[in-house]
Amino acid sequence: MAKKFKFLGEVELTKDLTLLLFIGGLYSLSVALSNTFVNIYLWKQTGEFSDLALYNLSIVILQPLTFILAGRWAKKVDRVKVLRIGVIALAVFYLMVLITGKNASTYLLLLGSLLGIGYGFYWLAYNVLTFEITEPETRDFFNGFLGILSSTGGMIGPIAAGIIITRFEKFTGYSIVFGISLSLFALAVFLSFSLKPRPANGKYCFRRILEERKHNENWRLITNAHFFQGLREGTFLFIISVFVYISTESELALGTFGLINSGISFIAYFAASRLIKKNKRKKAILIGGIILYLAVLLIVWDVNYVKLLIYAAMIAVAYPILLVPYVSTTYDVIGTSWKAAEMRIEYIVVREIFINLGRIISILSFLAAVTWFNEKESIPILLLFLGAGHSIIYFFVRRVQIPTA
Repeated sequence: MAKKFKFLGEVELTKDLTLLLFIGGLYSLSVALSNTFVNIYLWKQTGEFSDLALYNLSIVILQPLTFILAGRWAKKVDRVKVLRIGVIALAVFYLMVLITGKNASTYLLLLGSLLGIGYGFYWLAYNVLTFEITEPETRDFFNGFLGILSSTGGMIGPIAAGIIITRFEKFTGYSIVFGISLSLFALAVFLSFSLKPRPANGKYCFRRILEERKHNENWRLITNAHFFQGLREGTFLFIISVFVYISTESELALGTFGLINSGISFIAYFAASRLIKKNKRKKAILIGGIILYLAVLLIVWDVNYVKLLIYAAMIAVAYPILLVPYVSTTYDVIGTSWKAAEMRIEYIVVREIFINLGRIISILSFLAAVTWFNEKESIPILLLFLGAGHSIIYFFVRRVQIPTA
């Protein structure tokens, strides 16, 4: 039976919505603990930007391919089972990192591919379940509260990981942190068994929804926006943590960076979920995008730890302002599109294809820059171009017109 939840407004909390938030929270905590440090773990073994880029490229290539497969499976079997496969794959990734240990850098492409597969299954199912379990009037709450959980995990995870890693010799601390992440994913698998089964049926029409861009202006605009979202994310998801580590040579400093970022983000997500109303979504997306680009200008030249901490604070404010209305708008576009109820899986798959196309182009550009040009000169220029991705989102979203009931 649904319960009233007044912390973020008058919202009906169902069992499945609560479980989905818990699973998302566990995922966020595990990722906050380890994902940033996996990149540093590999960086310490190779010291090459190109190796780190190849690892992340394998992730973003396998992720959309897995989305296409996971979408097909989600139409044939229970969506909850697809979610479970994703969480299990992510757990196996951390198990492989533990097994390979100091030789992990030898298996860059294998590890990246495994993580991409895990992400593909997990996010396909999680996004579809979010679409099914939430309603238009609860989506801002769900996205905002999930952001709060992510920020909480982001506060606890990096600083805890940083302390653990610095307290133990060499790579022992990394092994402990990756082991904790493995345990959290195991708990998420256990919780998934309490979700109500959601069997699917019908034909898988991935190509038809891809072609829907020709017939549906809103859908074309929102998928274009997601490409530019991915254009920034592809490189920025790993390069900033490396900048922090290079500037300080301290995992604890990287943990502090994450703590400051997530602490401010926690407050910002709470405020965004309460204050950004439906009629203010586009303006919020514009403001968030501008702040995100101003943050990039801060770190492209003469990078130091103080500048990076200011950058962390700026993006912590900007991302909730942009993402809460942006994600809600995306789901509203899908919800009002052709055969939305029947084709919701295909819409989610196509959306993720465009995000990851942007990420692939981003990382390929980064690889080209560090391979063919001087790293110190090419990386700042590249970041200026890629960093505009979230700002460009507004120019597509402002033309989206959601039909009123």
